[in-house]
Amino acid sequence: MGENRHYVCDESEIGDPGDRVIADVRGQEIAVFNIDGGYHAVANYCPHQAGPLCEGELRGEMETGDDGWEWRYVDIKKNITCPWHAWKFDVTTGRNINDDHYAVPTYDVVVDGGNVYISF
Repeated sequence: MGENRHYVCDESEIGDPGDRVIADVRGQEIAVFNIDGGYHAVANYCPHQAGPLCEGELRGEMETGDDGWEWRYVDIKKNITCPWHAWKFDVTTGRNINDDHYAVPTYDVVVDGGNVYISF
């Protein structure tokens, strides 16, 4: 295993969509989320006022229909809301969903032998 891999949890701990584990990795809190069966990792840090971003609620999103007018709710829960001031970020990209100027760090996730690792 490469030096940049860091153990987070057993895969069974995040086996269902919407599950998450927050772990301390080399002094940094990082959360791994199960988003629709895929794993995504982000820093547990909101750039607004350093809130614990990944302790917030995970929700789906609203998007416009093909006609540009009709709105619909997409139930793939991938947007995390900071519990302090409600800033919202897409867990799959790290980007703030309201302002492209803000983002949180994301990390590669590797599953090996039932163990979940992040690398950086």
